[in-house]
Amino acid sequence: MGGTLRRHQGAIALWIAGAFVAVAALAPLLALVSTTEGLAIWASARSWELLARSLGIAVAVTIVALAIGVPIGVLLGRTDVVGRRAAWLLHAFGMFLPPLLLALGWFHLVGSMLFNAVGLVATLGLAFAPVATSLTALGVMGVDAALEEAARVTARPWRIATRILLPAAWPAVALASIVVSVLAFSELGAPMFLRVDVFPAAVFARLGGVDYAPGEAFALILPVLLLALAVTALERRLIGRRSYAVLGLRGGSRPPLQLGRWRWPLTLACWGIAMLSIAPVAAIALRAGGLSDALRWAETAPYNSIVTAGVAATLIVAVGLVVGHAVARRTRGAAWVDALAVLVFVTPASVLGVGLIAVWNRGATELVYRTLAIVVVGFFARYAIVGVRVVAAVVAQIPIHFEEAAAASGAGYLRRLGRIVLPLGARGVAFAWLLALVFGLRDLETAVLFYPPGGEPLTVRIFTLEANGPERVVASLCLLQALITAGALALGSLLVFRRARA
Repeated sequence: MGGTLRRHQGAIALWIAGAFVAVAALAPLLALVSTTEGLAIWASARSWELLARSLGIAVAVTIVALAIGVPIGVLLGRTDVVGRRAAWLLHAFGMFLPPLLLALGWFHLVGSMLFNAVGLVATLGLAFAPVATSLTALGVMGVDAALEEAARVTARPWRIATRILLPAAWPAVALASIVVSVLAFSELGAPMFLRVDVFPAAVFARLGGVDYAPGEAFALILPVLLLALAVTALERRLIGRRSYAVLGLRGGSRPPLQLGRWRWPLTLACWGIAMLSIAPVAAIALRAGGLSDALRWAETAPYNSIVTAGVAATLIVAVGLVVGHAVARRTRGAAWVDALAVLVFVTPASVLGVGLIAVWNRGATELVYRTLAIVVVGFFARYAIVGVRVVAAVVAQIPIHFEEAAAASGAGYLRRLGRIVLPLGARGVAFAWLLALVFGLRDLETAVLFYPPGGEPLTVRIFTLEANGPERVVASLCLLQALITAGALALGSLLVFRRARA
């Protein structure tokens, strides 16, 4: 009996991890498919107009983000731009903050000229450009060194970048376009602040606003769920396992491309983008009052954010370690769990939020729905793919013969996972936890629909105070959000890179 159980430890662990993902992610989506109440709302042209507008804004934001992020990503990832790592760090910080915070900062800088669709596209394009930059940079850093070295013999840097690096790293660019478009479509705080009517706001109004009509909210998100299925199918067909290349870091072990006389102009361009990314945070810091006032107005919101994001990140990494290992080793059934995690991530947050309400808002599950546990469930469902994909990329770089040798010596699945995979991939696993933590800290759209009384995260607290709260207090809360995020990133980076040196 013990031998049989040991032989099937891997399959059992995958089933348990898959069950967690199914309960948190699949159940809400199935609950939405079964509803027919409120479908008459689609007879209104207004619903279709909002859907088309949000899709158009998402496409425009993606174009802006890629136009900025792809060239900057190549420069910061593989060239001799001066201070490229520091510029990358400053540029990337904005993507870990809620776009609402950045919109508030830009408003302090440029005023009411942002209050239109063009201003929204510009704001979100700059907010999400670091996503394209970072994924592109990691993609070109992961290109096979042999391809680049062969091209260096006869080609100039720009030709190597356009003919070798970018074509080889296209899965990273494709992944960036999907991530940016999903985040842009789901965005709620920035459009509402900039007075632009979008589709997620219509869903929110029917669940948390004056137009309370949950049946219509259920009906509104059904076509969006179909779009999410289409995006998931596209991701599986075009990217899939090739997205692991975006985490390759081999580029750091070979010399950067020499830009020659273009080095300083392109350095100024990179640093200009970095300063542009951090400008709204600086504007908020100048407007903010004391942190003591911010903590008084925040009440328990910072605690709620840190606890829910931390617990969710821990669950995400625990499940991601099992599923990501199985995906990397092509274990049967792992691809289905990975696909489900992708589907929930590309599903707009409003859709997931409505589904979670449908599943958990009942007497039998009140212990979850009326506490911070429901926020943890929401974060876990939406960001489980972070743990799965990062761990899968890490495990794919660990030679499989290490595990095969241990298995031949009688080590079971759990022993191999704990004694081989986890120690060798500790840096990547820590990075997955940090990434999931920051995603939870910055989240507004998922939690705003179902946070329990007194359990709102800091992002939701800022969102609710933005319209009527004192300007200096709102700025102070935004600064507190930025400081918490910066602290998490600093601590996480210290642990990750300290592990790397060890």
